[in-house]
Amino acid sequence: MSQLRATKPGLLVCTAVCIFIFIYLRNLTPEEAEEEPTHPAVVECGFYPDELCSALFEGKEAAPQIAKFCRNPHGSEILAHLHRPGNCSRISQELHFITRPLSAEEGSFSLAYIVTIHKELAMFVQLLRAVYVPQNVYCIHVDEKAPKKYKTAVQSLVNCFENIFISSKREKMAYTGFRRLQADINCMRDLVHSKFQWNYVINLCGQDFPIKTNKEIIHYIRSKWKDKNITPGVIQPPSIKSKTSQGHLEFSPEGDIYVSPNAGFKVEPPHNLTIYFGSAYYVLTRKFVEFVLTDIRAKDMLQWSQDIHGPERHYWVTLNRLKDAPGSTPNAGWEGNIRAVKWRNKEGTVHEGCKGLSQWLPPRTSKVSQRRRQLHTNLRDGHLLWVREKSLIPLDH
Repeated sequence: MSQLRATKPGLLVCTAVCIFIFIYLRNLTPEEAEEEPTHPAVVECGFYPDELCSALFEGKEAAPQIAKFCRNPHGSEILAHLHRPGNCSRISQELHFITRPLSAEEGSFSLAYIVTIHKELAMFVQLLRAVYVPQNVYCIHVDEKAPKKYKTAVQSLVNCFENIFISSKREKMAYTGFRRLQADINCMRDLVHSKFQWNYVINLCGQDFPIKTNKEIIHYIRSKWKDKNITPGVIQPPSIKSKTSQGHLEFSPEGDIYVSPNAGFKVEPPHNLTIYFGSAYYVLTRKFVEFVLTDIRAKDMLQWSQDIHGPERHYWVTLNRLKDAPGSTPNAGWEGNIRAVKWRNKEGTVHEGCKGLSQWLPPRTSKVSQRRRQLHTNLRDGHLLWVREKSLIPLDH
């Protein structure tokens, strides 16, 4: 049980103001997807995340210095497990996956997850450890361009869990674009035809991390969005409609950027659909997913989406505004707290940054990129422990 203790003071300060379900951990430096970075200049410092993470978030001067010379003992172990296929019970136990529902309520309400990945193997495993419970089901879409060794490692992990599988059809993905949208559709088709029963589906990328527990997510859905889809977004404002089909940069409340082509489409939207724009991320009912896979309007819009910028930011929100779509929210706007995203290049304009940490991050140079990456890993591991602790505490506490 001691390994489930999480850092409280620092992490709670940072996350108490967040009401979002998932936070996007933006990659600090480019990494080769096939191999995780090595740390020749660092040493094992034991099981330290409680103390170190608290110190980092409190801004203590010694903390970043310690982080430079400490290596998380779990990072190399994670990769060793995945690159050495063997005893699945050992993988489950040593990586501390949750093996039973933590409450009767959670056991009777299953969620499906779509996770798109292409790099940072250890980070993906940490994400999976954070969101995994045996009553849920997980479809993993691995970028077709990912190195063979990366794919093999993911397959080794997936083979150990009955409720985790790799998408039957893989796309050569980009961060945004039609193939990004198609990857979600592929997983949805697999999920609907799987033997598992689930209530809602949530999509993630490999750099996401939860700040809500499984039970908190269920409570949020049931209390505010019962039988409804969550697709934050709005109708195209007149000021944007005058822009050309080359797109126009706009900002969403998530702090993210999307490109809205709006007026000037090469081909008018099918079925005279009113096109909305919003988040690429969602929480959708199973009935809505079945609608997306079978309704002629959804199919035609998917085909039409191949010729527009950022279709994943238009597709879900547009279909969810149709009055006859299952679980639709025709009059919704940006409400629906799905993600918290803070882009570094928008600090000072769109948001005020991540407090308490930026002063400790070294500049982006090749000599210190390894240290930045290690500091990021330390914080993520402390966050995992914090989420685990919350999972074991009743919500009324």
